[in-house]
Amino acid sequence: MATLNETPKGERLHIAFFGKRNAGKSSLVNAFTGQELSIVSDVKGTTTDPVYKAMELLPLGPVMIIDTPGIDDEGELGALRIKKAKQVLNKADLALIVADASSPLGKEENELVEACKEREIPYIIAWSKSDLLTNVPENTETELWTSSLNKSGIEELKERCAKTVKSEENGRKIVSDLLSPCDVVVLVVPIDKAAPKGRLILPQQQTIRDILDSGASALVCRDTELLQTISKLKDKPRLVITDSQVFGKVSKMLEADIPLTSFSILMARYKGNLPLAVKGASVVDTLKKGDKVLISEGCTHHRQCEDIGTVKIPNWIRKHVGEEIDFSFTSGGEFPENLNEYKLVIHCGGCMLTEKEMRYRLRSCQSAGVPVTNYGILIAYLNGILKRTLEPFPDIFSILEK
Repeated sequence: MATLNETPKGERLHIAFFGKRNAGKSSLVNAFTGQELSIVSDVKGTTTDPVYKAMELLPLGPVMIIDTPGIDDEGELGALRIKKAKQVLNKADLALIVADASSPLGKEENELVEACKEREIPYIIAWSKSDLLTNVPENTETELWTSSLNKSGIEELKERCAKTVKSEENGRKIVSDLLSPCDVVVLVVPIDKAAPKGRLILPQQQTIRDILDSGASALVCRDTELLQTISKLKDKPRLVITDSQVFGKVSKMLEADIPLTSFSILMARYKGNLPLAVKGASVVDTLKKGDKVLISEGCTHHRQCEDIGTVKIPNWIRKHVGEEIDFSFTSGGEFPENLNEYKLVIHCGGCMLTEKEMRYRLRSCQSAGVPVTNYGILIAYLNGILKRTLEPFPDIFSILEK
């Protein structure tokens, strides 16, 4: 969990280095970052697992640098390493494909290029060991010539990365685009066994910051003090944002003309696909005994007796359906490659995942023809208040009106 002054992992630019063994990949990582992050050796296969390093890197800002195993590894263990390396593509905002300047691109590098194009991941081919060439070719839009030994091309590579990523920015907002200066937003944060002691969870932190960026005010309270808090306001709040677990309770407390949504729904809008998740919620009505449902969280945390993903949501679904459903659970970077056995996928807001990884997971569901929804959207649906919680988003609300 990130601290209040630390850029969350899911909000960092993920730059992943790929290449064959001994292509100079780890040396380039070290030259690029100015740190000895990766072990460098003449022995093939020195990097055996993806290596992650969060850092500040000018002119890019907060980044996550990822050094991956060689994509030409051999044997049974090597195949597993290659699989690990390729899985990194699912979360990469930018792929640097490192190739030895003394050899043309091989089958493995060309396959990576095609995979980047398929996933719409911007990529740069970084030719390494250019100091060994008599004549260094001119850089192109997608190819740069570098040397970790004499540091040539390193600054140009950083600048190209920054330029490439800037063109990918989409101006995503959590909630500030719905607000005006001086609006008051009430955030309902239950303090129960699952609440981390002494801090707020990441979506709450991020939402507060986004509200402040708009010039609006964030007023935070527990559900037990919600009515008293609102009664002290001169005007009704512009919006109430609640933890999804108390959706039903909070909805009953509020007057009908006070807009209501949840942190989880905002996260689905911010880095997921809210219309897709809204359409997937009603699939819960069609579940039958023995149907398989996947519940997936993007983070790993200590499971408690009333855990939202593994306990509360399954119990609510069983009660709603009146049948025993077969639930599977994944967390962190784990997500099934084959989704065909599932009737429904229920995903968290994905605050700890990059937008690229979250959208990859949603596309995987779509490709498999498996409906997918989000924690907050499903809970609102089960409580019969989904329409109300989507009213703050007119473009999404129209989906339910059709």
